[in-house]
Amino acid sequence: MFVLMSWIRSQQIKAYVPQALQEIPHLLILENEQQVPLGFMGIAGNHLEMLFISNEERGKGYGKELLAYGIANYGVRQLAVNEQNPSAQGFYEALGFRVYKRTELDEQGNPYPLLYMKLADESPFISK
Repeated sequence: MFVLMSWIRSQQIKAYVPQALQEIPHLLILENEQQVPLGFMGIAGNHLEMLFISNEERGKGYGKELLAYGIANYGVRQLAVNEQNPSAQGFYEALGFRVYKRTELDEQGNPYPLLYMKLADESPFISK
């Protein structure tokens, strides 16, 4: 099932994207052999700010590949995920992230609860 956003909400998101990208010091884009983007992630400090994979490319390991690269090369250890996106939460939990904090509002003050997650010691990405 999917939900269509209202036109007003979609305009708010479009207006926010350029501002959000200005605040992301590391934007990494995953491309195929034909240089077609498959997904991207944004990193600020040790925080994963965004991770998106094209709908057609989901389930092929690209999200895991990008995240593993971010952990190994940029020290990603934290992220925030919208509580209303249980599949994303499950993805991060499967890779060793654990919820340590919940907020009622998102970072823009909208009523979208966020779950803050940290990479746990038992993550498959942590060398023992």
